[in-house]
Parts: sequence; C-alpha cells; structure tokens
Amino acid sequence: MNLADCKERLAMAGVLFEDGLSEREFAKIEQEYGFCFPEDLRQFLAYALPVSQSWVDWRNGAKTEILERMQWPFEGICFDIEHNSFWLADWGEKPAVLQEAFEIARQNVAKAPKLIPIFSHRFMPDFPAEAGNPVFSVYQTDIIYYGQNLEDYLHNEFRDAFDLASGTTDENHDNLRLIRFWSDIAG
Repeated sequence: MNLADCKERLAMAGVLFEDGLSEREFAKIEQEYGFCFPEDLRQFLAYALPVSQSWVDWRNGAKTEILERMQWPFEGICFDIEHNSFWLADWGEKPAVLQEAFEIARQNVAKAPKLIPIFSHRFMPDFPAEAGNPVFSVYQTDIIYYGQNLEDYLHNEFRDAFDLASGTTDENHDNLRLIRFWSDIAG
C-alpha cells in the first residue's frame, strides 16, 4: 500500500490526521488492550493517525470509549442470542437460561482473535499477527468481509476518494483469509 497516496486521498475525503504512532505508543496500546496490531495496520497508523469522527483515536481517545468499541462484537452477539435466536452449532445445546448462554458466547469470543476497531463498526482481527488480515463489518451477528486486507477495505469504505466504481466487499471470497470463529459467523 502506498501510504502517502492513501493518506492524501483520505485527507481529501475529509479524514483528519495527526502524526503517526511511535513504537512506544504501540507498545503501550498493545499492552493496555491485550492485542497486537497486524503489520499493515501498524504501518498505516505509524505513518499517520486518523482522528476524525468514527475513527479510533489510539493516542487521545478515552479508554472507556475504546473498550466499548472493542466490546461491540460480543455485545452484538449477545443481543442476537437474546432477540434473534442466534446460536452456533459448535457451542452445543443452547441453555435455557440467558446468562448461561451469554457465558458460553463469552468463552468462545475470548478464544477467538481479538477484533481491533478501525472505523465505525469495521474491525480487523489481531491474529494472525501479520499483514493481510481481512476487515470485517460487524453489526450484531451480521458480520461480513468488508475488505480482503486493509488496503482493499480502505478502497471499499472510501470508494470515491480512490476513484473506484465498486468494491470487493463480501462478494469475492476467493482470496479471503479465514479467521477462526469470525469467518464462521461471516460464513
């Protein structure tokens, strides 16, 4: 990904940037929130930190807000367990007691790669800890691939800024990296 071109196009689309994160800041964030940035996301955030509305401001954002965004996928799963009969067959029989069902979901989400919030309800898994992870759009259990990787995601989300007619989103599964647990829901 050409980081300079990407930043320029996003800035023309109205995205505000601050200086990129330092290695010290990355270490603090990863320790505080318990994940590792995949390499391409790390490079992007080291080059320039987007701080506009709906982006995660990893430098100055309130910890409670960041934690809420990180909890969004789990909370959405719980909502659909309670209101929309969501239950994965791999979890066994669904308990009749809602809190027990939530606990099973919590245990399974805890075993899955963490989802790192990027923009609005778009997330990138922290594992594998390498470049090329997909970006998911997460709204309750309506989880879809929104980009094959970070660059593809940015092209899809900010299509006009990159002069693209259409994105790849969930339609092209041929080159998608499968992510334990999350890809099962995105199915």
